[in-house]
Amino acid sequence: MLIVLPPSETKSDGGRGAPLDLTTLSFPSLTPVRDRIATALVELADDPARSAAVLGLGQRQLGEVDRNAALWTSATRPAIERYTGVLYDALGVGDLTRASRTKADDRLAVGSALFGVVRARDQIPAYRLSSGSKLPGMGTLAAQWKPDLTEALAGLDDEVVVDLRSGGYRSLGPIPGAMDVTVLTEAQDGSRSVVSHFNKHHKGVMARSLVTTRKRVRDIDSLAAVVSDGGQRTEIASATELIILTD
Repeated sequence: MLIVLPPSETKSDGGRGAPLDLTTLSFPSLTPVRDRIATALVELADDPARSAAVLGLGQRQLGEVDRNAALWTSATRPAIERYTGVLYDALGVGDLTRASRTKADDRLAVGSALFGVVRARDQIPAYRLSSGSKLPGMGTLAAQWKPDLTEALAGLDDEVVVDLRSGGYRSLGPIPGAMDVTVLTEAQDGSRSVVSHFNKHHKGVMARSLVTTRKRVRDIDSLAAVVSDGGQRTEIASATELIILTD
């Protein structure tokens, strides 16, 4: 099973790993695209004002430009420890048992505007780039990643894939046959609406259930069973869509 998480705007600092080496990352077929985008991002950092405009940064976020400038030289750390925020707090890899952490490293991946997708163990630096960014001379990132990202992910036909990415990151490279998850809140009158603010939290809780279970996820029914075991209320919408219901 592979669970593809959305990335986060916020990322942890530092790390103990050697500087970025694209050839060590999972999905090596993506290396040429990664190199092209990374090179453009570092070159953009030479102009802080333009970087801020392209990346949508405020005055207090200009440190993100420095991160991009040091992309090839800064320390790295496992991707699952690099990304931070609501989803990753709910996932809580820091307090997993050794056995569950091994499962997390094997089962988790993260979508990325810079790297396309990386597995949990892949060593990456801190950076700033979003799915909707348009780097100078490159057009949209979706145009850069298609069809390479989809082709790389389509090669996982021996694995069940649960795609938890948001729409912007899915557009970079849809995953054929993946199971999707929608988080809905249900009012007392039975009406439902899409959860926005707590969507990431519920997906983080779900991801934790999937890396701590001993059960094998083979299809939407077994996925629903594992998520339900984790204390979340589920409903099967189709063979490839699971709904998580909250109050």
